[in-house]
Amino acid sequence: MEFHRRHFLRLATGAAALPLAACAAWAQTYPTRPVRLIVTFAAGSAPDIVARLAGQHLSERLGQQFIIENKPGAAGNIGTEYVAKAEPDGYTILMPVSSNAVNVALYRDLNFDFMRDIAPIAGIAKTVFVMVVPPSFPAKTLPELTAYLKANPGKANMGSAGIGGSPHLLGELFQLMTGTRMLHVPCRGNFMPDLLAGEVHVVFAPIAQVLTLIREGKLRALGVSTAKRTAALPDVPAIGEFVPGYDGYGWYGLGAPAKTPPEIINKLSGAMNEAVADPMVKERFSQLGVDPMPLTPDGFAKHLAEEIDKWAKVIKAQGIQVK
Repeated sequence: MEFHRRHFLRLATGAAALPLAACAAWAQTYPTRPVRLIVTFAAGSAPDIVARLAGQHLSERLGQQFIIENKPGAAGNIGTEYVAKAEPDGYTILMPVSSNAVNVALYRDLNFDFMRDIAPIAGIAKTVFVMVVPPSFPAKTLPELTAYLKANPGKANMGSAGIGGSPHLLGELFQLMTGTRMLHVPCRGNFMPDLLAGEVHVVFAPIAQVLTLIREGKLRALGVSTAKRTAALPDVPAIGEFVPGYDGYGWYGLGAPAKTPPEIINKLSGAMNEAVADPMVKERFSQLGVDPMPLTPDGFAKHLAEEIDKWAKVIKAQGIQVK
């Protein structure tokens, strides 16, 4: 999907810009009023928490309030469509998250085109997921789990919060790359009670959600989803140590309606990347279980294109559909 990469890069560099003099004058004074940052998940969710931290530091650097507005629903599509159709003036922006890349391939009847209608601004952060099992599960290591799954195809189940979310897709990627098969069990609401009770066997969970439970021995960590080990769980191997090429994580960024003037895009990007480099922000990210992901508009465009291509291949290979 080289077209996706070229299109995002074109948006990132402002192919459809206003006259340069007008844009430059506008960017010098922007923002002159509060900016709405649309979060596509509910208040209290991980994207919401990261957005509020980002908004606070954007406010400090740009001198106007960044107001968080939650527009959850349809795996993030409701809020994304809202921003896609907003005025491209820099006063309504989006926090794109990893599900946006998945949704491009998963949903065929959207009223917007994510690649065409959202201009990338900046990366913010990424989060590690941990493959966990209850202590009663027979596999105690990642190689043991792989061997068990191959010997018992479909016997073990894999819980997630819903079809197409990061826990689901990370599990599907693991199965695809190892030639194993688990029964996917989308859990309505919180899957943690069923996991702790041993009724759900395998879950890819955000590290912040399970770190304490792992340390207390209530869950067993078999591997982390990123290419390298994480400092929070240094003794837990990266899945890529046993499954070469495996790498996946959740991420958060900033986007704007297409045709937003590039001067405004660059001003927001610069402020966000300054914030991400702030030691206090890094410390807060560490407390939240996320790592900084500073990216320019071009860098974030490249990241989005790669994520879309990656998950489209997994969705097609695994026959994943929204019912």
